[in-house]
Amino acid sequence: MKEGDMELLAELAKFESLADMEKEYRIGWSWRHVRIWPATLNRLFKDGYLENVFRSNSYTGYRLSELGRTVVSSSQQEDAVEPDTPQPLDITENIFGDIIGHEDVKELLTACLLAEKPVHVLLAGPPALAKSLFLWDIEQAAGERAIWLVGSATSKAGLWDIVSERQPQLLLIDELDKMNAADTAALLSIMEGGRLVRAKRGRELNLHNELRVVAASNRLGVLSPELKSRFAIRILSAYSREDFLKVVRGVLSSRENLSPEMAEEIARQLDGRTQDVRDAIRVARLSPRLGVTRAINLLMEGSR
Repeated sequence: MKEGDMELLAELAKFESLADMEKEYRIGWSWRHVRIWPATLNRLFKDGYLENVFRSNSYTGYRLSELGRTVVSSSQQEDAVEPDTPQPLDITENIFGDIIGHEDVKELLTACLLAEKPVHVLLAGPPALAKSLFLWDIEQAAGERAIWLVGSATSKAGLWDIVSERQPQLLLIDELDKMNAADTAALLSIMEGGRLVRAKRGRELNLHNELRVVAASNRLGVLSPELKSRFAIRILSAYSREDFLKVVRGVLSSRENLSPEMAEEIARQLDGRTQDVRDAIRVARLSPRLGVTRAINLLMEGSR
């Protein structure tokens, strides 16, 4: 079977299911009815997927053979994916222990993750407000049951294919405001009722999976009203100077395995130069080779 033949056979099976084959197509359908080139139909006939009902100098009538119907039926059964019964997420009260402040956001996220049915959450606000830290902590707690995506990169694989293949319980999306239109449409379908439906030529998949979505976005204004309405939206406030330093110490100790002394040194030298925790992580990773001061100077030079 050549690539694309399965889609053609599924298309023919759908045509026959909708047509009155006993009255309208007693002598079979022709290439004009299904809009598939005669040479392609002849090849499918020779391969045994079609049978001739009628043949004359001016008309060749086909219908699916028993083999053709069996192949299509088997393919459709494979596409009818039934998700396993989801297991409760192992969420502890200390899931966001390395994040300073944002206590109401922690409480909301924990409740949504443990709720019986999905409640989707969108964290919004400028960069460097711990939005990604929340996603990181959720991913660490959920393990393989979560998928982390960056909105600007989902088109490389396609949200439909990622979710249908891996069947996650949690979908974590950073940079939601950069997601392309096709993936946004798929996301709307998922969030509406846990259904992900896509129809390609000759192939349909209807997947039911009540996954939960936690997303982050720097900009709310570019998101459609339909998408925003599906989220509980929380706008994060900027860190105070004291809280930012606490976050840096906590993240470097827990995520980068730095000693308390080294984490404190990096926090001290970054004080007043940045409000982005990612800067501290970059410094931590370069410090073993460059030293803290040199790493900061190379990374921060020209950034202000």
